[in-house]
Amino acid sequence: MHLRPHLRTRLRHLALAGAALALVTASMPASAAAGPGSGGRDHRPSDRGLSAVVRYTEYGIPHIVAKDYANLGFGTGWAQAADQVCTLADGFVTVAGERSRHFGPDAAPDGSLSSATTNLSSDLYFRGVRDAGTVERLLRTPAPAGPSRDVRELMRGWAAGYNAWLRKNRITDPACARAGWVRPVTALDVARRGFAVSVLGGQGRAVDGITAARPPAGPPADGSSGAPGPGRTAEAARKLFDVSDAAMGSNAVAFSGAVTADGRGLLLGNPHYPWQGGRRFWQSQQTIPGELNVSGASLLGTTVVNIGFNDKVAWSHTVATGVPLNLHQLALVPGDPTSYLVDGKPERMTPRTVTVAVGGGAPVTRTQWWTRYGPVVDRLGAQLPLPWTAATAYALNDPNAANLRASDTALGFGKARSTRDVADVLRRTQGLPWVNTVAADSGGRSFFAQAQLLPRITDELAQRCSTPLGRAVYPASGVAVLDGSRSDCALGSDPDAVQPGVFGPARMPVLRDAPYAENSNDSAWLTNADRPLTGYERIFGTVATQRSLRTRGGIEDVAAMAERGRLTVSDLQRQQFANRVPAGDLAAADVAGACPVALPDDPEACRVLAAWDRTVDTGSRGALLFDRFWRKFTGTVPAAQQWLVPFSAADPVRTPRAVNTAAPGFAKVLADAVAELRAARIPLDAPLGAHQFVVRNGQRIPLSGGTEALGVWNKIEPVWNAAGGGYTEVAHGTSHVQAVGWDGSRCPVARTLLSYSQSSNPASPHHADQTRLYAGERWVTSRFCEKDILHSPALRVVVVRD
Repeated sequence: MHLRPHLRTRLRHLALAGAALALVTASMPASAAAGPGSGGRDHRPSDRGLSAVVRYTEYGIPHIVAKDYANLGFGTGWAQAADQVCTLADGFVTVAGERSRHFGPDAAPDGSLSSATTNLSSDLYFRGVRDAGTVERLLRTPAPAGPSRDVRELMRGWAAGYNAWLRKNRITDPACARAGWVRPVTALDVARRGFAVSVLGGQGRAVDGITAARPPAGPPADGSSGAPGPGRTAEAARKLFDVSDAAMGSNAVAFSGAVTADGRGLLLGNPHYPWQGGRRFWQSQQTIPGELNVSGASLLGTTVVNIGFNDKVAWSHTVATGVPLNLHQLALVPGDPTSYLVDGKPERMTPRTVTVAVGGGAPVTRTQWWTRYGPVVDRLGAQLPLPWTAATAYALNDPNAANLRASDTALGFGKARSTRDVADVLRRTQGLPWVNTVAADSGGRSFFAQAQLLPRITDELAQRCSTPLGRAVYPASGVAVLDGSRSDCALGSDPDAVQPGVFGPARMPVLRDAPYAENSNDSAWLTNADRPLTGYERIFGTVATQRSLRTRGGIEDVAAMAERGRLTVSDLQRQQFANRVPAGDLAAADVAGACPVALPDDPEACRVLAAWDRTVDTGSRGALLFDRFWRKFTGTVPAAQQWLVPFSAADPVRTPRAVNTAAPGFAKVLADAVAELRAARIPLDAPLGAHQFVVRNGQRIPLSGGTEALGVWNKIEPVWNAAGGGYTEVAHGTSHVQAVGWDGSRCPVARTLLSYSQSSNPASPHHADQTRLYAGERWVTSRFCEKDILHSPALRVVVVRD
């Protein structure tokens, strides 16, 4: 309900933190507010007694105050449902294994919770997880190996808040208004969603391979062994695990006090995530007075702030190069393809028979096959076949299938008082499955850690136990294929690891208190170009190998910033929207110089390329032409032929360089780019924003930024639609941005931006408001302290209760 005007005015003048808690307590029923333990961490109210205060400020950002974790979860679940009910409900259909029932078996999920290519494949996997009681076992596991009581309470409260919103509100989003698949959820459903996020890089990447794997009926019809070729498979694995081509990436940089204006740390976080679907971020502030006060962004359906800041610490994540899975090649018992040998002794696979309901059709029943190592898979992605033959099968090991601790890691970050605390949280919880952490604090410290939960594949183990396929695949991709017939090839454990078979924190790449610590999805090696990190195992990533253009450009930029010194939050904001094109700086002059030879009859194209300012601002003329050319050039010309000066580990930021304009195909792709724009009636010198835009509620919103291949920090990956006018939508890219510092007061100096806005509901006033800010390269001034929240001109206070 909304507070009456006079009560809202009174709220503005209440004492700061204590007043918010008093308001929460006053809103509780007497039976819940009174009695022993009320307000304490041991208080366990029933779901029917939960409540929270939600204060909305500009752009629909909620500041949620509650007296304990269950009530905080309640307010968070309510507020997320208010903005994203359809997207959330769709995800709960996914983890329930009911997509085929509601949307048909052949349609594709949005990809937010697994790589399944069809609803049926998704359902078979997630129904199998449910039938096996996998998440229930993880919830019963005592901390620290299992989730803490605080996180379990958050999940319980989140489900109650989501359900309460459903009961009390009419859905206006046309994506699910009056849809029968929008239903109440349980805390177990929330935990299942968290499990799906945890295994995205492991089992989630192999869903099609898990659900389609079948014992062979006989030898291949062509008489071949059916085994994949090592060379081809190694290249397929390398591409599959190449983070630079993934739908999720990120940039983040932390500066130490040695290079800032006031000796305090600074952090710029720029995660690159999907703009649609269930892997969107959502902004909030979560407060339990005296216990927790954190602001930032949460992945939809999660109960905690995943990327954020408090009054002492700020952190962000970047998708890491560590490979969170490995394969075990099984030697099958002759004549029995569902049994395999370990040290010469047969072991039977465990069948898991799963039945999925299909709307308008008969149920589908399939059997999955599990081993001591994990499920049998017959592929990793469409391009990496792993055929199950009469002699061989492949089982997938995913240690994150035993990890439900990511929320404890995020909760620990939210309570941290320094980067030392951040490091301690990573050591204690070991909950991050596929990301690096970059952090800074008000004491002037910077921090980077590739603290992923990875299978304990040492280079020695890979050397000793790799199969012939593994010897080709592991160096190229970091995917180990171990001999599953030998018990001495088991992964083993580190003494500081929270679960068996994974690396402990002491083995992970860490950089502390460097002038800058930067990551743009390459390995940890060049986190700081003057202090390269080495000595880690191949599964974490490579050392002394070519970096992406985004990494190279990012290091150039932040190293120059550090050298200038006296940095402030404003410098971070300028870096986010500098929109410099590293590919342009390296190649544009050479391309323009070679253009008259490649296009002798087209002086206009050559003139446009020469005049381009080498940025991807909305007003940049020539940016679109270079963009379309560069995508074609890097996509068709072999990498070894693109540059005249090859990569050198001694000069990794400046090499390779000097574009090879004599490369076969150069002239053709340049001509093709010109012809493409003209065929679409797009002038070659059109300003970028006229043809790189999104449409929200019928209005065009022009966007700056550029694709991965260009190396732009402000990365966006728009969808080309020549008939529609150019780039008419964004698939993924810059999402929740935060530029954070401190000035000695109790309030952090923070600027944030959610590129796609809070709500996917076109009827919401917060469907595109921050998208327009993003288009105008403007920011939201974060309201973290009570005085700032209560003085917001947009303040709207809601007491939510069940």
